Amino acid sequence: MQARQLEVFCMVMRCGTVTGAAQMLNISQPALSQILMHTEDQLGFKLFTRLKGKLVPTQEAEELYPEAERIFAEIGALRRRTTDMRFGRTGLIRIAASAPPAMAIVPKAFSAFRDVHPEVVVRSLIAPLDNVVEMVRSGDAPIGIVMNNTPRHGIQVETLGNTELICILPEGHRLAGKDTIGFADIRNEPLISYRIDTLPGQLLASAAEAENSAFNPAIEIDISITALPFVRDGFGVAIVDGLLPWEQFPGLVRRPFLPRLTVPVALLTSKDRPLTPNHAIMRDCLRSACLKVLQASSATQ
Repeated sequence: MQARQLEVFCMVMRCGTVTGAAQMLNISQPALSQILMHTEDQLGFKLFTRLKGKLVPTQEAEELYPEAERIFAEIGALRRRTTDMRFGRTGLIRIAASAPPAMAIVPKAFSAFRDVHPEVVVRSLIAPLDNVVEMVRSGDAPIGIVMNNTPRHGIQVETLGNTELICILPEGHRLAGKDTIGFADIRNEPLISYRIDTLPGQLLASAAEAENSAFNPAIEIDISITALPFVRDGFGVAIVDGLLPWEQFPGLVRRPFLPRLTVPVALLTSKDRPLTPNHAIMRDCLRSACLKVLQASSATQ
């Protein structure tokens, strides 16, 4: 049976009459009867007999009906899903992000997106920079958001803005009363900060060298949020990105760091795979959310 024949058969079984089935399918009675006759010719047996003007299912029809109804329901579900996809009402959004934007930007973008498309599932993946790049390149995550705008093969890199590096300290620390903090202030403090082979680590090392200072973290981190427990438990002071809302974590003090150093926030997409309409909408939500987060972060400096 073809899909249309299946539809006619199931509707006649449901309604019990050609008239009722034709009305439900919004076609004429002669057209429905013709489809039914053609179906029986192809099958090689009758599906209905007429008894006192009524259609009575044959034994073959009764046996076929449960399976036909199941397939008919699946076809209907498929049609509804493709319609929803055409109008952006369903689907799966996959975003890969390094930890700071995953915590600070993605939730705000998600909220804005769900206001318009509540039916769409959003999958947020947190991963290191290199993994995010590979997920975007392979298509596992059509959108990535990271804190590095280095050009990469096959990747479209869009810089959304920049966030400053800041200093975070435990409450009550001797430096907490200062308006700004520099390398000279933390010379004798255990430092918690980035590995030298990361972009922020390279920026800090160059800035320290320019001031005849040293950048030698006692505790090295890859992502800023991992500095939180070390600072809060008094292991030292940290130089980290200002993207995260540090002021929301109890036990911490946030201060601007001098010299002023910034790291980029970049959105990654594949040059070879166009975004689906829903992913394009999410990309715009990420742009807007990033702008708001960076503006809020600047206001706290």
